[in-house]
Amino acid sequence: MATQTELSSRLRSALKGPVSGSGDLGLTSTLRGVRPEDIAEAALDLTKPEILAVFNWLDNERAADLLGLLDDESTSYVVENAPPARITDMLDRLPMDDAADVINEASPEKAEELLNSLAQTAPDDAEEIRDLLSYKEGSAGRMMTDAFVRLRADMSVNEAFVTVRESDEEVETISDLFIIETVEGDREILTGVISLRELVRAGARRKDPNVKVRDFMTTDIISVSVDTDQEEVARLIAKYDFQALPVLARNGDFAGIITVDDIIDVLVEEQTEDVLALGAVTPTEKPYLSNTIFDLFKQRFGWLLLLFVGGTLTSSVMERYQGDLKTVVSLAVFIPLLIGTGGNAGAQAVTTVTRALALGEIEFRDVLKVVWREARTGILIGSALGIVGFCMAFLGQHDGLIGIVVAISQVVVVIWAVTVGSFLPMVFRRMGLDPAVMSAPFITTLVDATGLIFYFTIARFILPALK
Repeated sequence: MATQTELSSRLRSALKGPVSGSGDLGLTSTLRGVRPEDIAEAALDLTKPEILAVFNWLDNERAADLLGLLDDESTSYVVENAPPARITDMLDRLPMDDAADVINEASPEKAEELLNSLAQTAPDDAEEIRDLLSYKEGSAGRMMTDAFVRLRADMSVNEAFVTVRESDEEVETISDLFIIETVEGDREILTGVISLRELVRAGARRKDPNVKVRDFMTTDIISVSVDTDQEEVARLIAKYDFQALPVLARNGDFAGIITVDDIIDVLVEEQTEDVLALGAVTPTEKPYLSNTIFDLFKQRFGWLLLLFVGGTLTSSVMERYQGDLKTVVSLAVFIPLLIGTGGNAGAQAVTTVTRALALGEIEFRDVLKVVWREARTGILIGSALGIVGFCMAFLGQHDGLIGIVVAISQVVVVIWAVTVGSFLPMVFRRMGLDPAVMSAPFITTLVDATGLIFYFTIARFILPALK
């Protein structure tokens, strides 16, 4: 199988000829037997016009899959520039949640044009896409699909198997089966869930093909609302090892399901955002190699400028205590050691607590418990590092008092850093802000400035020359 680079290189070579002439044979040969997932990966190295040419040349089935796999910018370009009739056909072939994502990347005018066109051939699909787009982006309602197997509680095992076998090919999963009760004409109420494995085992155990689904379905159902955030959905699916999670409308009706394949995409997206946030980098939808130098500049400059301005606090503290530095020059030697260790300790606490928040292991009500735990951890770490700092100062400067200043400062700075680092993420989460985005960029700057104040204050108490 060709690598991403090899495939993109072959596609570029094939596209050099006119696509209506010698390019035809090259494209056909290059794309023969290649999966849409591999084409989407190779597309990261192609220009937008090249991606459009590949999309237009693919058969309908693979073109539809490719459209649902491209990054947002490439999807937008293809939707805006491909023949509208072909895009409409792709929307009809895609799962409705993926089709909604595609429409979301189009301009409002193009989106309306495509939905009106789809309504002529598949009115139900067009209506469902509009319904999905009515929910907030990043919510469960935006991700759900109604392409799943519906069973009734009064069905026999045989009837249930027939329903599964005859289910529409567009059904996204048959691993989990949902038992529905229809009330008031067309309202669907979720009354139970059963996995296909349990259905098979139940029929085999009872030795009675007429045993009813209600006899072994699970009625203790874990579900989410259409307004539930996608991170919470991902956490529940990971926690309970679900293949699909039911979604309920605001009135309690059964609205749809979210499948694990969609959640994998969410996990990758959220993990990427958190990793970039911890490094004070603005997330972007585009793959790294698709970013221009100016794109990378925009990603990083804003946060760096903010941190640069924040760094003036540290400069102000240094200026405030420059007289002490002139009197005891040895103090300057250990400034990088102290503030560097404090910043790193704070970053460790931020990362640990942010991770625990994301996994649902802690909540805001645990704030005092978390801060107390981190403070005690800081005492142990700070004390151990303080001993090391004393030895370094004593051996390097041959001054026991400097060593004591460094040791005590190290303990205080580490305790302060981990305490603040554990507190900030929980406060930001309580305020409805992303703890990773808000905490990580500020912890180092805050600890640098306050750590210097602690250092010089302790030095003034201990060193005779500064009294």
